[in-house]
Amino acid sequence: MTTSPTTTEELPALDRVDWDDLAARLDRDGFAMTAPLLDPDQCRQMIDVFDDEDAFRSTIDMARLSFGEGRYRYFADPLPSLVQTVRTRLYPPLAQIANRWAGLLGEDTFPECHDGLVEACAAAGQHKPTPLVLRYGPTGYNCLHQDVYGDLTFPLQVLVMLNTPDVDFTGGESVFVEQRPRQQSRPMVARPGLGQAVVFPVRHRPKQGSRGHHRVQMRHGVSAVHTGERHVLGIIFHNAR
Repeated sequence: MTTSPTTTEELPALDRVDWDDLAARLDRDGFAMTAPLLDPDQCRQMIDVFDDEDAFRSTIDMARLSFGEGRYRYFADPLPSLVQTVRTRLYPPLAQIANRWAGLLGEDTFPECHDGLVEACAAAGQHKPTPLVLRYGPTGYNCLHQDVYGDLTFPLQVLVMLNTPDVDFTGGESVFVEQRPRQQSRPMVARPGLGQAVVFPVRHRPKQGSRGHHRVQMRHGVSAVHTGERHVLGIIFHNAR
């Protein structure tokens, strides 16, 4: 199977994201959903590519590694044009948020464009692309985790829902858990619709406290799918070792 090329002109929804509002919701809630970024045909393209062996560098059976139930596949270079476009065009506004967070937490900042991040990853020995597609069937789920693939970790990532909840599958909510210092953890659930994206932290985010901002750890996973199949496109911006 050959994936059809997708140019930047075919993703106009990326230009309509209200980044100020999204940043405010990330600060307040720990995650934020967008309006649909991909149309139904583009979602179907990403589902269909899951069965194209040549498109991927690695396949993970979650049950074998006690990660959950289901499979996910990491794209090989070169990435499909649609995936590359989403990754490179979402990165600059997310880098602005990431660099603001870095300033609040006294951490290193990130390049303004994705090519710069890829170069920094290469210098750190991280060369493998990390965007992936995940497929869950009935009883499928994903344990709480963090997508850290090396010393250089860009602090935000994106998932794009490729199916229609309650039509193609039931259950399968995106779950986020915020581990608050000296308090019980806070669970949160997101249920994006077809083509919608969720932006969330890879491992931690800043939170205002009585003595200034501090780090709160976050993990994410997927609750059990009851019926049907659930597919998600995951966009991780840093590369892996």
